[in-house]
Amino acid sequence: MSKRRRPTPAKMADIARITGVHVSTVSRALAGSPLVAEGLRERIVAVARERNYVVNSTARNLRLQRTETVSVVVPLGHEGVQGLTDPFYVEMLAHLADDVTQRGHSMLLQKILLPTDGWLAHLIASRRADGIIVIGQNTEHRALEEAAASYRPMVVWGGHLERQAYCTVGTDNVGGARAVVRHLLDTGRRRIVFLGNPSMPEMLLRERGYREALAEGPGDAAAPCTIPSRFTVEAAYEALRTFIRQGGSFDAVFGATDVIALSAIRALRDAGLDVPRDVAVAGFDDVSLAAHGTPSLTTVRQDLARGSRTLVDLLFRRIRGEDTDSVVMPAELVVRESSASPLASLRRVSRAESAPSPP
Repeated sequence: MSKRRRPTPAKMADIARITGVHVSTVSRALAGSPLVAEGLRERIVAVARERNYVVNSTARNLRLQRTETVSVVVPLGHEGVQGLTDPFYVEMLAHLADDVTQRGHSMLLQKILLPTDGWLAHLIASRRADGIIVIGQNTEHRALEEAAASYRPMVVWGGHLERQAYCTVGTDNVGGARAVVRHLLDTGRRRIVFLGNPSMPEMLLRERGYREALAEGPGDAAAPCTIPSRFTVEAAYEALRTFIRQGGSFDAVFGATDVIALSAIRALRDAGLDVPRDVAVAGFDDVSLAAHGTPSLTTVRQDLARGSRTLVDLLFRRIRGEDTDSVVMPAELVVRESSASPLASLRRVSRAESAPSPP
């Protein structure tokens, strides 16, 4: 039995000949232009559908000078071994994929391992996308500033710095850090250390909030102490284990991210310390893993779903030629088991030890 051949798709010139109009009128009608009378537009669309016409999106995009693609860039020059499997990136990229797709665009994901001078300018000049979303300033603040001077359709997830030229969306890093450190102080902790890398904008702002909260806290609180750490699980683990071996004195750890905080819990356990009885731990991000550990992690929640929607909305406004201000979203403190006060932890242990044994 011979297979039935599908009719050859019509060309735009064929549609114009059948309907008795110019090719440009067909093009406008198929694009939904209000310049074509509604009745004629419906007739052209019906003929195109009947004749199996397929839009040549490549030619159309070349004609309109657009790609219908958004480039999402993750520059990782600070941490070449950090993978996009990091829970923060997984959640943010999932939201962005949904939000970009809903705008009728494709998402082009690009991981920049070792940014070189001019990397962002080269990316812009390639014209592979209608606009760029950069996830994290990392070590690339200067490159972003230079690009913003001449390139409008770019929005960055990160911390908002004074006199910043590029448009950012992010959480109130200073306020969130202040809230979590004040909480640790309220539970009786007095020797709180910051575990992270403050050389990058978001982490610098979180460390600033940490220092401000300590300065405003009780007079018996210890001076600020930052333990430098990269962002990977093993790097954070080793940084805290080294600090412990060197005799560092502390009763709470504020991790610059949840991944760092969760690594700190593992390091403390391996050193024979109980969380939270001996040392309280808190993080920043509220990734999905934070609520499911043992103990569950106290953290600062970043609303990544809202952040993604805002990034995409601002980007499309900038693609249309608008100017947009940066957006700083409020931070939310989420208190869980890892920051319980020492007395509460001791009472919990005492109740467990005094409970009658099951028959």
